[in-house]
Amino acid sequence: MKNVPVLEMEHVSKNFGELEVLKDISVKVEEGEVVSILGPSGSGKSTLLRCATNLEKMTSGKLSYMGETDEKEMKKYYGLVFQNFNLFPHFSVWKNIVDAPISVQKREKEEVYSQAKSLIKKLGLEGKEDSYPCQLSGGQQQRVAIARALAMQPKILFFDEPTSALDPELTAEILKVLRELAKEKMTMVIVTHEIDFARQVSDRVIFMDGGVIVEEGVPEDVIDHPSNDRTQNFLKKLQRE
Repeated sequence: MKNVPVLEMEHVSKNFGELEVLKDISVKVEEGEVVSILGPSGSGKSTLLRCATNLEKMTSGKLSYMGETDEKEMKKYYGLVFQNFNLFPHFSVWKNIVDAPISVQKREKEEVYSQAKSLIKKLGLEGKEDSYPCQLSGGQQQRVAIARALAMQPKILFFDEPTSALDPELTAEILKVLRELAKEKMTMVIVTHEIDFARQVSDRVIFMDGGVIVEEGVPEDVIDHPSNDRTQNFLKKLQRE
């Protein structure tokens, strides 16, 4: 029997008024796959993630998770981690992690609490359970955001430039967490500017520019031997920075 992709986007376009931000994009992500999306600012990367998670309505195209196309049902399959954390400021770390599984998914408290404890340990947040987001470093806040997303037991996690708001030391801290998740075969789609990281952890790299997928393939091809001029110029520019 053929495996159903975790995520399938077919011929997706997105317009904001006259501006066409995504132009006929098709993407499939298989279970356990790590896909990194690279590209200059304004290339449509974040909009693609927002369409994939129904934060933006596609202008046209099809979206499915595990073959499911009903929007309410699809929500169960994915989690999204933002670049600016988006934690609930009036909730403690503990409540940020356990609230949605209990109130939205209606899961048993004992099961959720047990999972939250192991996520807190796994993400190095012991002792911070009663802290509020304003009392945490950026790296700690981002780790809480990842724990909160994982607590929903998604089939796939999206990361929208998860390190862009962090300094280099905290960036390394978050990339380490993502590496661990990749080792555990968590299905992930990561919009990132961290080229070395994308090379090391991705099964596949997508390069976007001008609202289209310019090039995609294994990291060795797209990052080390890009065939398209736009990809080559983008990578050269990044290396100079």
